[in-house]
Amino acid sequence: MHSVPLLSLAIWIPILFGVAVLRLGSDRHPQRARWLALAGAVVGLLLTLPLITGFDNHVAAMQFVEYRDWLPAFGVAMRLGIDGISLWLVVLTAFTTLVIVIASWKSITVRVAQYFGAFLILSGLMVGTFAATDGMLFFVFFEATLIPLYLLIGTWGNERRTYAAVKFFFFSLAGSLLMLVSMLYLYGQSHTFDMSAWHELQLGFLPQIFVFIGFFAAFAVKVPMWPFHTWLPDVHLEAPTGATVMLAMLKLGGYGFLRFTLPITPDAAHFFSPAIIALSLVAVIYASLLALAQTDMTKLLAYSTVAHMGLVTLGLFLFNQIGTEGAIVQMISYGFVSGAMLLSIGVLFDRTKTRSIADYGGVVNTMPRYAAFLMLFAMANLGLPGTSGFVGEFMVIMGAIRVNFWIGAVAATTVILSAAYTLWMYKRAIFGAVANKTVAKLTDIGARESLIFVSLAALVLAMGVYPKPFTDAIEVSAANLVTEAGRSKQPSDDGVPADAVRAGADIHAQHSPT
Repeated sequence: MHSVPLLSLAIWIPILFGVAVLRLGSDRHPQRARWLALAGAVVGLLLTLPLITGFDNHVAAMQFVEYRDWLPAFGVAMRLGIDGISLWLVVLTAFTTLVIVIASWKSITVRVAQYFGAFLILSGLMVGTFAATDGMLFFVFFEATLIPLYLLIGTWGNERRTYAAVKFFFFSLAGSLLMLVSMLYLYGQSHTFDMSAWHELQLGFLPQIFVFIGFFAAFAVKVPMWPFHTWLPDVHLEAPTGATVMLAMLKLGGYGFLRFTLPITPDAAHFFSPAIIALSLVAVIYASLLALAQTDMTKLLAYSTVAHMGLVTLGLFLFNQIGTEGAIVQMISYGFVSGAMLLSIGVLFDRTKTRSIADYGGVVNTMPRYAAFLMLFAMANLGLPGTSGFVGEFMVIMGAIRVNFWIGAVAATTVILSAAYTLWMYKRAIFGAVANKTVAKLTDIGARESLIFVSLAALVLAMGVYPKPFTDAIEVSAANLVTEAGRSKQPSDDGVPADAVRAGADIHAQHSPT
């Protein structure tokens, strides 16, 4: 156990700052609320830096472990820890919070304290979700994130914000209730909510099926995975830019698959893997075609997210190390890229109050610096080598080819399709002659917006040119996960033969890297 409770501090400091910002109350002191929120976001990010410098890349077990009794009678405790899978997601959350605070500095003018307070509380809850190693603690943090997100969408959104907020809330809640049923079943079998004990449980095939379905219902919605994605376009259209950025960087669904579904119910995961691979490939193609048909930039990016997350779920259910590592890298990378794209569109929306592609044209003539940054982020979105978007996609496609060439070939169409809709949007909105008086009056990005874009551009290029610090931290934990997911958890006396259940397991194993 670590001498300094870094994870507890990373969780509760942003929440405490958020409460302090909320106490400022009305809009009498909006500037104080902004500066206090900025201080909280900076402190929250600084608290995650020792996690990076002190992390041992050669250890698969949880690090920076903390334990405190909470409800001992029910086997519930404040169990915290991170491994290579959760390390970068914790850092990404803290970094995103700081970016959103700076990006929202001028755009939020109503209920300023409540807006920034909600984001800081959300940040702490998300860090808690990634750091929790107790099932009930994970569930509490996981569900608690719905509250600030619901308020952010429903209060600061556009005209149909209430509809979008309610749809998002009930989609998430329905899946989470099924997840709770699965957790209660696991508790009944183990008499504890310790997730490490759940990983050692021997479960029959049918119990694994039902537990898998409960977890899948919760995490497929949050990925979002086709066809459970229908809430996302509405939220992207109606939510404030900060909320859409946080949702784009919110990787709770993919993380849930990694932490629960694969290691706890491996036999069920193998049984369902052909169906999930098929759904993932459908998402890559179908969502990309929908993106090509959009006239609203934010809605285009919503479908782009569904397509890119299809690669994540594909990589997770290939059951080989390069595919799993690629899925994790893609989760982290697309957090940067999608956040940068949404913030870029938010810059235009703040100036013109429209996201329609037809309302733009020739923006490069009035906002050349902005156009250069957007070009870089667009290249990352379509997976150009040298950007972070390439690394994860390439690893997932390679993992798919090791399982089946045609799966990899279909997955690789994401490169063509994402290039088509991304460049189509960029050409229509940015290039050409100045289209109208609104575009002619646009002013280029200033120092505050440049700071945000420079930071995001540096991360996109750093991860694309030199991904080793990310992959080194992930590698051992991913290898351990693949080993767990490849080991049957069925008791020897279970009625269903393991070989019949895991018909595809041998295929996965023979194509996995040694």
